[in-house]
Amino acid sequence: MTLNEYQQEAKKTALYPEAYRLLYPTLGLAGEAGELANKVKKVLRDHRGNLSQAAREDLVAELGDVLWYVAQLATDLGVSLEEVAHGNLAKLRSRLERGKIGGSGDNR
Repeated sequence: MTLNEYQQEAKKTALYPEAYRLLYPTLGLAGEAGELANKVKKVLRDHRGNLSQAAREDLVAELGDVLWYVAQLATDLGVSLEEVAHGNLAKLRSRLERGKIGGSGDNR
């Protein structure tokens, strides 16, 4: 499955008010990213960073939820996931070539 195929299929399950088309998936993404971070924290706290198969499966499921919200945001912004991915890699390649991978700030 390509990213664009995923995006098209995921859109069929997006049920939220049009008036909140950017807000709803943004809040959902923040919530799911928080759930993912919390599960990683518990692996560190409770299992000293040793990732069990069950914990790995939980993290993969949370990543799926994160991906769904990213796909909805892209759809609502009128851009494909593949465009987002290509643009991101181009930005990162440029930073790498210019020795700017480290550091902070959007415009490095």
